[in-house]
Amino acid sequence: MKRILMGALLAGVATSAFAADLPTAKPAPAPFYAPPIFTWTGFYVGVNGSYDWANVRSGNGVFGNPDGGMGGVTAGYNYQIGQFVAGLEGDIDFGDVSNKQTIDPFGSFGKIDLNSFGTARARLGFAMDRALIYVTGGYAGGQVHSAVFDAITPAYASNNTWQNGYAVGGGVEYAITNNISAKAEYLFSQLDGKTIATPSYAAKDGLDISLVRLGLNYRF
Repeated sequence: MKRILMGALLAGVATSAFAADLPTAKPAPAPFYAPPIFTWTGFYVGVNGSYDWANVRSGNGVFGNPDGGMGGVTAGYNYQIGQFVAGLEGDIDFGDVSNKQTIDPFGSFGKIDLNSFGTARARLGFAMDRALIYVTGGYAGGQVHSAVFDAITPAYASNNTWQNGYAVGGGVEYAITNNISAKAEYLFSQLDGKTIATPSYAAKDGLDISLVRLGLNYRF
């Protein structure tokens, strides 16, 4: 009986010692997921606001130089190949870029107002991860209202038409998140003009427009 008990005790000690010598199992490492590579490819929509100032090319001093602010909406599409980004962008803005001034001692005056402005442009840029530097150019057009009151005659003449032209410029855009980006850009635009004439005054209301614009876009 003593031999049986002694054998059982020795067997138990040997089993415990063997189990203690076994390597401890380690938990499997958590899987590693690489973050997605950022790309500018895709559609986007946004809002923008700008300060605009303009020269009247052949105004003969009748209209002066209008300025003011505008705001509106933007939509576009980018496609990225390597670090190069090509895209199309359009926008429509509304506001008050205007001037009114007296042009003689008799109370004659000229006034001009650009109250809506839109562009449809190509963009070509160079991406540095989330930063994009680009140049842009294409169509521009705006609703121009101009008028001359001739107190000498007296007479009044006006024009209120959508006038076509072009826009060129450049800017920088930065992706704050994968979906939201902010931009700052400069555009120069030239719009065709119409001749406004009274017996005493004649002027053309074609505009050379410069604008500095800030925008916020949502990328899909």
